[in-house]
Amino acid sequence: MPDLLLELRSEEIPARMQRKAAGDLKKLVTDALVDAGLTYEGAREYWTPRRLTLDIRGLSARSADQREEIKGPSTKAPAQAIEGFLRKAGLASIADAKVETDPKKGEFYVAVVEKPGRAAPEIMAEVMPGIIRNFPWPKSMRWGAASAKPGALRWVRPLQSIICTYGQEHDETVVIPFDVDGIVASNVTYGHRFHAPDAITVRRFSDYASALEKAFVVLDAERRKDIILHDARDLAFAAGLELVEDEGLLEEVSGLVEWPQVLMGAFEEEYLAIPSEIIRLTIKTNQKCFVTRAAGAETLSNRFILVSNIAATDGGAEIIHGNGKVVRARLSDAKHFWTRDQHDLPDLEELAASAEKFGLDLNKPLDQRMAKLDHLNVTFHAKLGSQGERVSRIRALAAQLSKVVYGGMTETQKVAEPAIAALSEADFAKLVDRAVVLSKADLRTEAVGEFPELQGVMGRKYALLQGETAEVAEAIEDHYKPQGPSDRVPSGRVALTVALADKLDTLAGFWAIDEKPTGSKDPYALRRAALGVVRIMLERDIRLPLLSVAKDGDLLTFFHDRLKVYLRDLGARHDLIDAVITPDADDLLLIARRVEALTAFITGEEGLNLLAGTKRATQLLAAEEKKGTVVADQVDPSLLKVDAEKALHAAIETASADAAKAVKAEDFRGAMKALSDLRGPVDQFFADVLVNDEDQAVRANRLALLKAIRTATGTVADFSKIAG
Repeated sequence: MPDLLLELRSEEIPARMQRKAAGDLKKLVTDALVDAGLTYEGAREYWTPRRLTLDIRGLSARSADQREEIKGPSTKAPAQAIEGFLRKAGLASIADAKVETDPKKGEFYVAVVEKPGRAAPEIMAEVMPGIIRNFPWPKSMRWGAASAKPGALRWVRPLQSIICTYGQEHDETVVIPFDVDGIVASNVTYGHRFHAPDAITVRRFSDYASALEKAFVVLDAERRKDIILHDARDLAFAAGLELVEDEGLLEEVSGLVEWPQVLMGAFEEEYLAIPSEIIRLTIKTNQKCFVTRAAGAETLSNRFILVSNIAATDGGAEIIHGNGKVVRARLSDAKHFWTRDQHDLPDLEELAASAEKFGLDLNKPLDQRMAKLDHLNVTFHAKLGSQGERVSRIRALAAQLSKVVYGGMTETQKVAEPAIAALSEADFAKLVDRAVVLSKADLRTEAVGEFPELQGVMGRKYALLQGETAEVAEAIEDHYKPQGPSDRVPSGRVALTVALADKLDTLAGFWAIDEKPTGSKDPYALRRAALGVVRIMLERDIRLPLLSVAKDGDLLTFFHDRLKVYLRDLGARHDLIDAVITPDADDLLLIARRVEALTAFITGEEGLNLLAGTKRATQLLAAEEKKGTVVADQVDPSLLKVDAEKALHAAIETASADAAKAVKAEDFRGAMKALSDLRGPVDQFFADVLVNDEDQAVRANRLALLKAIRTATGTVADFSKIAG
């Protein structure tokens, strides 16, 4: 079967767009071919900074012939109906239709429409211009003389050439003829813009890929990444160092080069006095370079790894020199920021009111920055006020939460955190308050102004430099965590208290102004914030009634949704989660423990017994309630006539009491075990007792027995929601 080679070559495509664009090209082309009736065995996309390539193998030579029967109106239908049928079927005359007979409806017209298959090249020539013209680039441009014309081609960067060849594996290929704004599809491409700028004629993918390799182009992005990574590791190892790996940077750099050349540069050791995070971000952001460190060390070395797109004749000396000049200039700026952030601000007298509001010490640089943040009235959100106002809200919320977090420490947690356990509740609250007050201060530092991704990290460093406790400094950094499902949660009690207050204030605030996530849109990362709250509470064993701080039922439902996602990711069954969660359940840790206990219990023999007995009783009760049958409010022992119903009543009373006692002690497995003893009496009840007795009072009393079963089991879960 034939293969298809497609290449769209342009000026440099931004690295962040390349992978998605190649995937989009593959989907658009293959979907169009399939929609046109073609099939293929496999397709793979490739990309470099200057080209998107698609290799389709085993493409059918033509689409299948199609035969369609279109049922028309009765032969006795009015002329207007028949004319409509002819238009729909594409027939010139009713004589071209055939007549069929239905035993009930009589004779009616049928049109047989036959569409012959089309050759794959014809289909490709038809669909490709539209795909190219309507390609979903996030940003695109027009260029050249044609750009002034209406409908001119837009592309991410000027499109320069198109390859589109088609043919059997061992035969000659043909160029599929089409053009887009004067760019005519051909079998000609070009290699590396500096090392091999001459035209290259190709036939199919195999010789195309090998020809590009000879022309200094590594087509496969994953192979470029592998080359860069291993060469960088080897260079670092040869210098007695190790590479500080960065997958995001590796992905980006592989999208900047077609012929990766890995080199090592250096900067003066005096810059190592700057925090490693600043050095790394400076070099990464400005020069797209990797940093290194001594094997096993935390601090960086003064060597960096750069990736060039040119195999220089001087071994890369000039490239290294040029990159080094820029790196040194940027590190000089970074050192300036780092130093200035530790000095006094020039306008301290203007900050007195803000300092008094937050209890700040204007002799300390970080306190000064917090006072400045408040004094400048820096906006957090137009409807939620300034950053200073936000810190005040978080401060008040953290004061409530500190009592919960400190007071809820178990003996095991006290042993694990002796420094916190040794504090009084008042001293713990003071640490939390100090951490909150300084938590946003680094937003006014020059280092964070240059590198926003260092917020929290720099706050911690500056806090330690001015003598804050380790717990406060840790909380300043960690209160942003977790920032995603793979990020760690805060470990310290002070940090997790501030983190909870920060996230709960964010959620409550945006709910109050009705700025909630909708569909896939979540501009304020509220789902991430809610998941962060869920993870902190569950992974750090925090018991917190959310309604006491959230005060919004709709927000509680949002937390339930995030909790369900989290528990399902851990392997919990969705039906067991639904069986436990009730609309007003606001202790997420308790919900998780119930789900865990129910999961363990329901898979055993006792659990299966409980489920089977409960379902039989509750299903019959629900059916009668739906019909409007009278159910007594409570069981009247005097109306119990049969031994089996008397035994069931006694069993329910015993199981209910034992289960309630176990639930109070949060022994959910014990509660379920107590309830599982109902299985025998329930089975005997259904064997010996007719629920729908002729005596209405007896019937209502027996249904009340079933309601008592539902009430008893409902203390641990809604068993009607459990599958099986």
